[in-house]
Amino acid sequence: MERTKTSTRTVSFFTSWVRAQGAAIAATSVDFLVTVLLTEVAGVYYVWSNAGGAFCGALTSFLLCRHWAFKRSDKRWTWQAVRYALASGLSIYLNTLGVWLITEAYHMPYLWSKVIVASAIGLTVNFLTFRYFVFR
Repeated sequence: MERTKTSTRTVSFFTSWVRAQGAAIAATSVDFLVTVLLTEVAGVYYVWSNAGGAFCGALTSFLLCRHWAFKRSDKRWTWQAVRYALASGLSIYLNTLGVWLITEAYHMPYLWSKVIVASAIGLTVNFLTFRYFVFR
């Protein structure tokens, strides 16, 4: 029985955008769950909890984007993972910095800051770097 490869066709911009938003919702759910559990249950400082949650969300996002949003499982996962690590590192840094800045500057609850920052970074930085750098 012959094995078939995943199609090398690129998913359209609109389709990948819609799917990437679905992947982002799933990844963000994991991110927030881990952040809240670490902060509220384990008593970890919110800045470190935020970084840990973002890391777990990034793993979720990589798998969903690779296999579903951009359908690029035909490419070597190792190079995608390296590029994804670079893009996620930037995203984690921007998310963590943004949450800290907004929380401290405006004395806002960290979860509110996280919603604001995660939305801004997800719609601008993440989608574009994933589509044009990671899963090209």
